[in-house]
Amino acid sequence: MASKSIYSIVAVLGIAAASAAAWWYQTRPQVPREASTSSPGAGRTATAPAGAASGPRLAGVEVATVERLTLRDDAQSVGSLRSRQSVMLRPEVPGRVLALGFTDGATVRRGQVLVQMDDTLQRADIKQAQAQVSIAQANFRRNQELVAQNFIARRVLDESQASLQVAEAQLGLACARWSRMAILAPFAGTVGIRNINVGDFVKDGADLVNLEDTSSMYVDFRLPERFQTRVRKGQTVEMQLDSIPGRMFKAQVEAIDPLLDVNGRSVGVRAVLPNSMGEPLVQPARGGAAGAPAAAGSRPAAARAAASGTRPDARRPAQGARAQAGGPAPAPPTPQPVTLEGCPPPAIPVAATSSASVRVGEAGGPLRPGMFARVTPVFAIKEGALSVPEEAIVPQGGRQFVIKVVAPAALPATAASGIAPDTKFVSLRQEVRLGVRQTGKVEITEGLAQGETVVVAGQQRLQRDGTPVRIVETTSVPGLGRPSPPASAAVATASQAASPPKP
Repeated sequence: MASKSIYSIVAVLGIAAASAAAWWYQTRPQVPREASTSSPGAGRTATAPAGAASGPRLAGVEVATVERLTLRDDAQSVGSLRSRQSVMLRPEVPGRVLALGFTDGATVRRGQVLVQMDDTLQRADIKQAQAQVSIAQANFRRNQELVAQNFIARRVLDESQASLQVAEAQLGLACARWSRMAILAPFAGTVGIRNINVGDFVKDGADLVNLEDTSSMYVDFRLPERFQTRVRKGQTVEMQLDSIPGRMFKAQVEAIDPLLDVNGRSVGVRAVLPNSMGEPLVQPARGGAAGAPAAAGSRPAAARAAASGTRPDARRPAQGARAQAGGPAPAPPTPQPVTLEGCPPPAIPVAATSSASVRVGEAGGPLRPGMFARVTPVFAIKEGALSVPEEAIVPQGGRQFVIKVVAPAALPATAASGIAPDTKFVSLRQEVRLGVRQTGKVEITEGLAQGETVVVAGQQRLQRDGTPVRIVETTSVPGLGRPSPPASAAVATASQAASPPKP
């Protein structure tokens, strides 16, 4: 038992000795190898003289200046492209395919007959119904004459009139069944690849061919529910496609879903855009510098067409189509709906219209339904917003702070006590209010002024205001100049440069 107690006492004494040695090593006076004489924006240090006084080690930090930038309030999302109008054509009644009025991938007009099914039986029904109508009309006229001469009762005339109405209804029904045998294009667009051939027997509801109106496109995407009050109809949406790199497309918000997704807590948004090549992400450099793109006059026709958003053969679509097909395209066998005497022509569905005022592009543009899109809805653009790097923000207890680098004279009286007279820069915690966030930058709406210096790295070493700091690196906001040094630091740098070096 005595030996165990001795071992415990020795262990405690050893731990205490090690702790005391570590404390002495951290707090012992040292002669700094480099004394910082730079400003928060200079990013340079000067070697201290050999006989400089010793002092505590300064906390090394990286800083940046508060600058004014043009920030954009936006959000990031992903979506899919959809046709302006899309339909899968299906027959309403079963039958055998008699003729096809299109070729795969062809452009068709509204009301064009795409599939004509065998209507022999329907035509026979129409003739039978027409004969019954003729008989009913003759009986009705004869009964009218007999009633006028008081040869028959009025009841017989009423019955003949009802029979005539029944016969006319039978004729209308036969005409309606016959009209279902011709499948028309409900809108102008481009047909896909057919699933049938002439002579096939198809059932009602079978897929025949899809029809897509790609003159303008829809992009459907979702945003978190916190953006539902900020997105509005007519807002600009920027979009990039992985399949068309280097191009940027602009769309307009056309509709906002009033129902939020319960699972993802997001709101659905639909935007519309023309089917064009969009705009280049980076404009070509001017002046013919080395590595710059060639002039517009020396670029090939395909490159000029891509930059202008048109195809090389846009002025000659008919010739281009014939060249691709290897000859003149065959005319559809039934370009117009067939009419029968006594039956109205098949009704053409009314085409839907878009409420957004978007320029209609080409039906054969580069955009296709189903493309993956990276969508950036733009809510607002703020000019001259005070901004700092995101690394400068220090959240604490639901509040946002930054640590400024200031001269000791800028500190409050309570925090300025105990600071060495030769201290150049100290830390000062400042509460701020944040605004728009962008990649790498954040807007400061309250708490800072332009030109002030804030810490972007090393905040963990600055636990209290008035801590002496040493600038190890200055980070400028991208796209702007370096911060200007304070007057005191500039004078110190100039005096050191003028003094001769000591041996």
